[in-house]
Amino acid sequence: MGKMFIVIGVIFIAIGLIWSLVGKLPGDIVIKKENVSFHFPIMTSIVVSIILSLIFYIVGKFR
Repeated sequence: MGKMFIVIGVIFIAIGLIWSLVGKLPGDIVIKKENVSFHFPIMTSIVVSIILSLIFYIVGKFR
């Protein structure tokens, strides 16, 4: 169980480093008007959902 948490932690660190370098993914919606800006990270949400689904699937296999 401890090794699994280490692997998940390393995965999260890698995702965080990539995310900080990229900033936002293509497919994210950004609307800027005079006094208002709206940011809807649809592609980022999809990627995070896929990654979390894979992590929970892998964790479920070890239970």
